[in-house]
Amino acid sequence: MPTTITRNLVTGGAGFVGSHLVDRLMQAGEEVICLDNTFTGRKANVQQWWDHPNFEFIRHDVTEPIWLEIDRIWHLACPASPVHYQHNPIKTAKTSFLGTLNMLGLARRVGARLLLASTSEVYGDPEVHPQSESYRGNVNTIGVRSCYDEGKRIAETLCFDYHRMHGVEIRVVRIFNTYGPRMLPDDGRVVSNFIVQALRGEPLTLYGDGSQTRSFCYVDDLVEGLILMMNANHIGPINIGNPGEFSIRQLADLIIGKINPGLELICKPLPQDDPMQRQPVIARAERELGWKPTMALGQGLDATIAYFREAIGA
Repeated sequence: MPTTITRNLVTGGAGFVGSHLVDRLMQAGEEVICLDNTFTGRKANVQQWWDHPNFEFIRHDVTEPIWLEIDRIWHLACPASPVHYQHNPIKTAKTSFLGTLNMLGLARRVGARLLLASTSEVYGDPEVHPQSESYRGNVNTIGVRSCYDEGKRIAETLCFDYHRMHGVEIRVVRIFNTYGPRMLPDDGRVVSNFIVQALRGEPLTLYGDGSQTRSFCYVDDLVEGLILMMNANHIGPINIGNPGEFSIRQLADLIIGKINPGLELICKPLPQDDPMQRQPVIARAERELGWKPTMALGQGLDATIAYFREAIGA
């Protein structure tokens, strides 16, 4: 009997994480529809699949409905860096709410399973450390980051209500800080900021005194977690991130050491509502998915630095 090929819709599929997911699905021999409005995504990220018969690219904004025949929806569409999601906060909120509503409606119509790429930002500036899925968060509903934080919270709400009311199959993943090749050099995330500044011979910019912490997951580890979650019986939410906790100052020192030990650090005021601590509890992912990250920060940074050397010609 012929093997059934799964037909996948990846929203935000030309973005940083989405394009790596597209690679994995295509390499597995599945069919992929990559849907992206190219606000932060880049066609170049998926150009290697352009002429493949299993691949299709559709330029489309998820805030508008779309009708497709698919088996699985990987809903990643939304600006994820502060620079981009604060550029047009109303659009960001609409993307999280209307985009998720439209994708859930599509999933209901065609009987598809939907995986929502939520975020650790639903925990806000946490008063509980580290953060497990049972923590309900400490989010400023009227702050400059709320368009994204609250947008993802309502996206999770919509998923669970569609599941309860209409039986839609959902999988909800809360993604912690992720880095790797195909990050945008101007996305304002700390890893890309530091690497680009260091490659250009500029001082590295610390916000605050650099004591705030983050946990950095390499993109290949994240994509493996997404795939395991889509195939699992557990609906979530599940944290996917690297539990190794580093201060921003430690990260800066590590990158300086790898690129140019003579560089200096400069300090600027901490942005509004910037979380002071971020570290996932991944016990649920280990138990339900058999997942844990494998890429050490130093090794992942080497690959990311090599990518940026070529991308910015430094």
